[in-house]
Amino acid sequence: MTKAPIVVLGARVIDGRPSRMLEARLSAALGLFHDDPGRPVVVSGFGEADVMADWLAAHGVPRGAITLERAARSTNENLENSRALFPSAARLIVVTNGFHVLRTKVWAWHLGIPVTVVAAETPASSRVRNYAREVVALPHSVARVAWRRLVRGLGGR
Repeated sequence: MTKAPIVVLGARVIDGRPSRMLEARLSAALGLFHDDPGRPVVVSGFGEADVMADWLAAHGVPRGAITLERAARSTNENLENSRALFPSAARLIVVTNGFHVLRTKVWAWHLGIPVTVVAAETPASSRVRNYAREVVALPHSVARVAWRRLVRGLGGR
């Protein structure tokens, strides 16, 4: 069985560099990697994965330990695509910011993907904005999950 990969969810990139929020996620993942250097690291996000991989490599993670997932544009796609890369792993260790933990867990539950979610610190300058955004984003995701389950229960796809 494959060791649980560390999956870093993408976030904003500014001028080819990780935003402070993304850098917090990468720093948390770096700490997890140093605790167990045998774990693979997945950087997931459309337009962000390469920047994330470069940051991790510049901070000592060997390129061979980094897997790029470049297609995901949402939390559920991050999880689905990362799981597809490591189907034999018992679980994914998912790194995101604290405000995003619950939504990540909702999607993982819906998709049937076992996860341990690690909360990176959210930079103080963006806490209010991001927690306020979750007031809308979390119920929206819960409604999408409920709708998908309802449709599936009615014989839809």
